[in-house]
This record gives sequence, C-alpha cells and structure tokens, in this order.
Amino acid sequence: MFARPFQVSSNRIGGGSIGDDQGGLAAIIRPETMSEAASPMPATASPEAEILAALGKRLIVLVGMMGAGKSTIGRRLAARLNLPFVDADVEIEAAAGMTIPEIFELHGEPHFRDGEARVIARLLENGPGVLATGGGSFMREETRRRIGEKAVSIWLKADTDIIMRRVKRRADRPLLQTADPAATVTRLLSERDPVYEGADITIASREVPHDKIVDECIDALRAQLCGAAHPADPVSAAR
Repeated sequence: MFARPFQVSSNRIGGGSIGDDQGGLAAIIRPETMSEAASPMPATASPEAEILAALGKRLIVLVGMMGAGKSTIGRRLAARLNLPFVDADVEIEAAAGMTIPEIFELHGEPHFRDGEARVIARLLENGPGVLATGGGSFMREETRRRIGEKAVSIWLKADTDIIMRRVKRRADRPLLQTADPAATVTRLLSERDPVYEGADITIASREVPHDKIVDECIDALRAQLCGAAHPADPVSAAR
C-alpha cells in the first residue's frame, strides 16, 4: 500500500513513493536560503541567521506526544527561520491515499509504523527544513538513529492534562479510541517519555502564547548549535 506513487501540490514535498529519493524538502527551498546558510556570518548576525549557518543541510525535527503542538510550533518555527515545514503524518496520508485512522483500521499499527519509518527516512535526506513527526515515530530505534545523524531534535514535552485538553474532541487519534483515553495517554507517556528524553533539546509544551514556545526553541537551538549562552529557564534545556 505504501509503495504507490503520489502527487502533491507545489507548496509541499514533491512526488514519489515512500522511501523514494525524489522530491523532498530540498525541492522547495529557496536558493537564497541555502546560500545564506553557507555564507560567513556578519558580526551582527541575528540568532536565526546563526542557527541557519550552523544547521547546514540538517533538519530540525520535532518529536513528542500527540497534542504536544509539533505541527503548530513547527510551522511558526519554520517561518521564523525562513525554512520549509513538513508534517510527516500528512506525507504518510498522501503516499497511502488514505487517512491515518483508515490505515490503522485496515492494516494495523505495525504496517503503519513501517510506512512511517520509510517516509521519515526519505524526508531526512532533504534538508534543511523543519519536520513534525508522529508521536510514536521516535520510539523506533532506526528512526532515532537517522534523526540523530541528519537533524537536531526538539522534544515538546506535554503532560496528560495538556494533551487531553487538546485532543479530547478529535476523532483522528487511533490510539485514543479506548474506554479511558486519559489512562491511555498516561500509559503512553510512561512508555515514551524516557525515549523522548534522548532528543537534543527539551521544551515544555504548555498553555502560553505560541510565539513564546518558538522563542524558547530559537534560544535552545542557538545554544545547541552555536554554543551561545542559554537563558535560565526551568522548562527548557539543550543537551
């Protein structure tokens, strides 16, 4: 199912089957962005320009639980850095020709996870850019290894209350179609948080303006990539 070709609009990733080398973030990066990343930085370079120069062809990959805000923050972070944004879940649905709930229902979670891993592997070959991943993708060791080699990872850390407030009215979360969704989220957090801790950067996802979270991502990325001093903040950290 995941091997068939697909077509997408010009403002998203180019066509190709999952795992295909064609298309990807590089296809929609403006040439001036790439040249800026390779140019020496002036003494008064902005934090964003410093991050781009240090990032090179790597991606910034957002990981964490469903409802943590990976897509919302990812889009805003990409805009701040003048980089393309891609949502891995959207690419999976485009390649499969069906929604993620439909994939789960018809083929099961293991089949979905295999296709998800192939999508992310392909996207990681086409930086720079910002990539939001599904909540379970970082649990696969091969995917973590690829992200470590090709990207800087940011864990948006959210607790059960935050997640439930954001997802309880949505029907597109297959893993929460249970008798007690809150208990399911708590269980998933206990299983996944120790793995998410392996991300390069941790930012607390909470009920504050989105731009504040983006600012914290910028500060942490600059500290991680450029060795800049990181503001004292108990809810964010760069390894």
